[in-house]
Amino acid sequence: METREVIVVGGGAAGFFCAISVAELNPCTRVTLLEAGKKTLRKVKVSGGGRCNLTHHCFEPKLLTSHYPRGQRELLGPFFQWQPKDMIQWFTERGIATKREADGRVFPVSNSSQSIIDCFENEVRRKNIQLLKNSMVTDIQHIKNTNSWLVETEEGTIHRGAQLCIATGTLKNSRISSCLEKLGHTLTPSVPSLFAFNVPTHPLSDLSGLSLQDAEVTIPSLSISQIGPVLITHKGISGPAVIKLSSWVAKKLFDKDYKFEVLINWLGSSDDREGRMVLKNVRKEHPRSTIGNCPYPSIPKRLWVKLLEQQSIAKEITWAHMSKEQEKSIYNHLTAFRLLVDGKSTNKEEFVTCGGVSLRDVNFKTLESKRAKGLFFAGECLDIDGVTGGFNFQSAWTTARIAATKIANEEPTSCC
Repeated sequence: METREVIVVGGGAAGFFCAISVAELNPCTRVTLLEAGKKTLRKVKVSGGGRCNLTHHCFEPKLLTSHYPRGQRELLGPFFQWQPKDMIQWFTERGIATKREADGRVFPVSNSSQSIIDCFENEVRRKNIQLLKNSMVTDIQHIKNTNSWLVETEEGTIHRGAQLCIATGTLKNSRISSCLEKLGHTLTPSVPSLFAFNVPTHPLSDLSGLSLQDAEVTIPSLSISQIGPVLITHKGISGPAVIKLSSWVAKKLFDKDYKFEVLINWLGSSDDREGRMVLKNVRKEHPRSTIGNCPYPSIPKRLWVKLLEQQSIAKEITWAHMSKEQEKSIYNHLTAFRLLVDGKSTNKEEFVTCGGVSLRDVNFKTLESKRAKGLFFAGECLDIDGVTGGFNFQSAWTTARIAATKIANEEPTSCC
């Protein structure tokens, strides 16, 4: 039997896992993995602060899909085929022990992304996958009479394959975009997702580095909120609550040119009635104490004093001398702190986009194109993205594995 050629474009998480999975599931297949740059697995390297947040401890497919602003419906079936439990097991079988942290994120026990990179690179060598770096794809052609694919790279090399999987990550500014459109695919514009909010007239810039574990961030114009950790930065606000919020409304914030109002409830999920009672009780029980001592355990003193200063309320006065108007003002400032956002900040290495190949163009049972036979997609090139916590890697693993399974099963898996 003649060896079948398969081409995978993209040397990131999805591309590596797709190439490895094809070779694993069908040893008769010869796989070529093309990477445009000098380095591979760049996002794997920097993910989780260099520790690699490889997935999330969430094994119920329906619940798992709830963490994806785009692709939620389409990923339900795929997560029944390959989910975090499967990925953890895959790594375990290759000597990579993992651990779950309190918030559900999963990391290698080594606390080093290099463990994951070494694992993938070893698998590529062991399975004789041809990895070609500095191979930017400039043209893709579907040869219908032989039902094969021709992929041309910038240096003029042409690769031929029976199947082709696009796993490039974002298609923003990619030459592959026009090729896919010629094949009949619709591409939704790629815009940033997962970013911090910039506040040019930042009233809390001198508190940079201070964080709260349970704050609520609201964008009133979009009627959306997120509760969780918030970090005050020198540019504005960041942290999981902000980053997750940006993901859910990424396209709408792009349309607003990243100019919008944010309200922060520094008390987060606390009951409003109970929050108000805290002030009333402290005035009643400790009338001679100065108001500079914050009565809310979750609020850092530096933030509390800053909020008082912004309302021109001296921290030296006692609770007995504070007026009811001042009490009301303090509480409103604490639970509806107003910021005017103008711009965003992203970690360039961990940059995530929403947008890409329209999900209507893809069969999610196989990840094969509905427009061209033998063409598959995996990872971020699809209009799928998740919130922070390992979800983007998991959708990359899942789509790559399902595409690889279909590719590998195109011919018998036993060699002649």
